[in-house]
Amino acid sequence: MSTREKARRRSIDELIDDVAIAELIESQGVPDLAPVAVVIAAYNEHDNITAVVESIPGTICGLEVSVVVVVDGDDDGTAEIVRKTGHVAVVAPVNRGQGAALRLGYRVARDYGATYVVTADADGQTDPHDLGVVLEPVVTGEADFVNGSRRLGVTHSTGALRNAGVLVFGRLITLLTGTRVTDTANPIRAMRAELTARLVLDEPQYQASELLIGAIMSGARFAERPVTMYARTSGRSKKGGNLTYGYRYGKVFLRTWWRERSRQGAVGS
Repeated sequence: MSTREKARRRSIDELIDDVAIAELIESQGVPDLAPVAVVIAAYNEHDNITAVVESIPGTICGLEVSVVVVVDGDDDGTAEIVRKTGHVAVVAPVNRGQGAALRLGYRVARDYGATYVVTADADGQTDPHDLGVVLEPVVTGEADFVNGSRRLGVTHSTGALRNAGVLVFGRLITLLTGTRVTDTANPIRAMRAELTARLVLDEPQYQASELLIGAIMSGARFAERPVTMYARTSGRSKKGGNLTYGYRYGKVFLRTWWRERSRQGAVGS
């Protein structure tokens, strides 16, 4: 993609984000977020979202929590459910992908008062207790970015191919960055909200590796903590089958590493 095309896409994304935030303010008023924002990207998660948002604790690491759910277009009633529970729902007017949705959620978090961001899935695969597990090193100043790891913790997935992919990508990123990582695509992660503004986040969908590699190669202090991954409570993954997911995720993975390597080289020259 040319530089001009990238700039054009960023402009369109910013416009979509502006529309979503304007609708949020019109519907719910100007957000006044707690120190911790739990950001969740949701796409057609009507059947899962109630249990997910109601399971999130009101305080994490002794800090008050706000829940920010970004509905990634094609709203099936998810936003209405979230707003009825008293949480923040940001509705993107078009479907772009999980990466774009989380990027919008990060913007809302840092622009409206949150100091820390923790991410979670909308499909019930994450344990609410683990939100504090990954946030604690950030709050205490031990780390700037913390990733959950199912390999250090527990996974209830029986998919041999998906589990093998977790192992392979973990070893690859460790080799390429010199930082030990055991789980590159875990949905639970924590960081200071300001960090999200310093990273290049362009990927519309397979964003986990972009965020992780960008954070590590930018010099952010990194840590992992053991977490639990459950099977989906209902519905199907929106990212395709294991082979499709692995191929697309791998492309983003390598593209991001090369981009960050080139940026580091340009800075050092």
